[in-house]
Amino acid sequence: MKYLLRRLLHSLAVLFGISLLSFLFAGMAPGTYLDEMQLNPQISPATIAVLRAQYGMDRPLPVRYLRWLNSVAHGDWGYSFAYNLPVAPLIWRRAKNTLWLTLPATLLAWLVAIPLGVFAANQSGRWGDRIAEAGTSTILVVPDLILALALMIAAVHTRTFPAGGMSSVNVQKGRIADIHDLLWHLTLPLITLALGILPVFFRHVRAGMLEALASPSLQAARALGLPPSRILFKHALRLAANPVLSLFGLSMASLLSSSLLIEVVMSWPGLGAMLLEAILARDLYLVIGAVMFSTLLLLAGNLIADLMLYTMDPRIRIGPSQ
Repeated sequence: MKYLLRRLLHSLAVLFGISLLSFLFAGMAPGTYLDEMQLNPQISPATIAVLRAQYGMDRPLPVRYLRWLNSVAHGDWGYSFAYNLPVAPLIWRRAKNTLWLTLPATLLAWLVAIPLGVFAANQSGRWGDRIAEAGTSTILVVPDLILALALMIAAVHTRTFPAGGMSSVNVQKGRIADIHDLLWHLTLPLITLALGILPVFFRHVRAGMLEALASPSLQAARALGLPPSRILFKHALRLAANPVLSLFGLSMASLLSSSLLIEVVMSWPGLGAMLLEAILARDLYLVIGAVMFSTLLLLAGNLIADLMLYTMDPRIRIGPSQ
């Protein structure tokens, strides 16, 4: 429990530090949303002054940060300039759409990467390994934009999947057809995102398995005549679990950044598209809210990975002093 408590306290410290740096860097950036409004001749300087006082932009940066912390404590996460609404519900509304895309894509990529990486490591130096390496390397060098555009062009020509959006215009809410329509629109961006992150997962699984297969304990298991399948899937995969689980934690942080381009290109109404609009509009608190949500994903992924490592690795439970 001390290990888990220490990891939790570390996560809270990281969350506080990221919020402080985000506020500092956002405050140092030139221009604000209200500066853009000043260019509109229909908005009087008095109105701008009232809005500046309402949002606390006339206060020093430390005061604005403390006010923002107070709004976080109340569940608002600040107020969006563009929407004139609390940031938290805006973030969550779009974050649900992003999670609908990124979580199944990440799961699909792992389901393909683990058996493919195990197979390639077992076939190291042979044709199976070379074909897997060549295929994933080809996917890796293709930019995500080109991959997304190619799949969209194929969808337009074959008319098998919609080329964008999250739902059809005539979809009926609350029925099975609604779920079918969502899955129909989800397929193309899900495949695009899964293909984009698959090579990284595959390389880590393969490298971890190669290191595990070369360990003295597995060499001894081979000498004892244990079946190859048992060595591969029971012992080698368990030894390779530590780096793979660590990558799982980091992959949670890349959900937002990986899906940003795909959401914009394929018109998926997720958090990535909102973040891009907020950056262009200099919507300070909405940008900070999106950054903090991405940080929460990172910390949640790392905490889940730590819990899995704690369960699987007895060295962590025993500790270095015992």
